[in-house]
Amino acid sequence: MNNSNENLLPDAGDNDRLTTARITMRVPQNYHKEPIISRLVSDHGLTVNIVAAILGENAKEDGWFNLELEGTSHQIQSALVYLEELDLEIWDKSASDDDTW
Repeated sequence: MNNSNENLLPDAGDNDRLTTARITMRVPQNYHKEPIISRLVSDHGLTVNIVAAILGENAKEDGWFNLELEGTSHQIQSALVYLEELDLEIWDKSASDDDTW
């Protein structure tokens, strides 16, 4: 797991500007019934687009999600800390300053 978020977000001066980050994360089976993605919206104020996902209703294996997160730099950073506190594996962190809707 890569725990370094320094290069994901724009400078602190851009905290109020909307930005988009793209992540791929693995959700272990023990979290399948937890509202992880819902909490990204309700607790961290993000707009979340599920670009791709693999998770069966009664899956006995890990789930995989490719997510596009839209929010301020602070909101995205807070959400990434939340995901890392759950010890979820996160890959392909990328940010795009010019992706605003």
